[in-house]
Amino acid sequence: MRVFRYLIPALIAVSVIVVGLSLFQVDTTEYVIVTQFGKPVRAITEPGLYGKWPAPVQSVIRLDRRLQMYNVMETELLTKDKKNILVEAYTTWKIDDPLKFFTSVRDPSGANSRLSDIMSSELGVALSQYDLTNLVTTDPASMQLTTMTERITNQVALRVAPYGFSVTDVRLKMLNFPEANRQSVFQRMRAERQRIARQLRSEGTELATVIRAEAEAERTTILSEAQKQAERIRGEGEAEAIRIYAEAFGQDPEFYQFLRTLEAYDDVITPGTTLILPSDSELLKYLDADGTVVRPGA
Repeated sequence: MRVFRYLIPALIAVSVIVVGLSLFQVDTTEYVIVTQFGKPVRAITEPGLYGKWPAPVQSVIRLDRRLQMYNVMETELLTKDKKNILVEAYTTWKIDDPLKFFTSVRDPSGANSRLSDIMSSELGVALSQYDLTNLVTTDPASMQLTTMTERITNQVALRVAPYGFSVTDVRLKMLNFPEANRQSVFQRMRAERQRIARQLRSEGTELATVIRAEAEAERTTILSEAQKQAERIRGEGEAEAIRIYAEAFGQDPEFYQFLRTLEAYDDVITPGTTLILPSDSELLKYLDADGTVVRPGA
């Protein structure tokens, strides 16, 4: 009786331990591989509570199912136009088939090791098909960087598919020149910008000349038109003046003659002027002996 009293709690304790070693939980952020004596027997991809044989018969290996990122170390590569450039890139990837992933690369470190080799080779192949001006430029029509990275993403994704994971994106973090070539590249870039500046200044000077010529031609046309209108208005004014003079002369010819003579006096006789004229001169017609103007009929 005393034996049973101690045996039952012992059995209960052993059962609790066995159950604790046999049950395990799978989180939404992970995959679980169940191994039996080190060999994978099944993959669990859904979250929940699961059972297995206690260790060391069966064990669990947990794999992160979230998106992961791997940085490719800086590498010197060659472009299509034979330019040496330093490239640093990164890629994002995730596990698709946990069982295949575990049997081929075992863990994220193994996946990153495969990615390092594949990425380096694909970057080298892709860059060798593009000129540097297609990757670093201010001209949207010449820019091919997005096309190149999409192509690399597709190629890398095809090559890693047999390992049970997929690549979702590849991007370049840096494009730079080796230190030995950097100064010469900057000098070429400076010379190219100076050439473009000279071309723009030349085009600006040419355009300014054309604008000045057009403005001068327009100015000449406007002045000519204004002169023509002025001549026409002046002619009309003189004709009107002649008409008025003619009407005035027709109404009182003698008075008109008198006014014209006075105007002549204003033009000819000024202070200090001495005139020597014959006594029968028309200019003296309206002057008396003392030089006083005498109005006709006065």
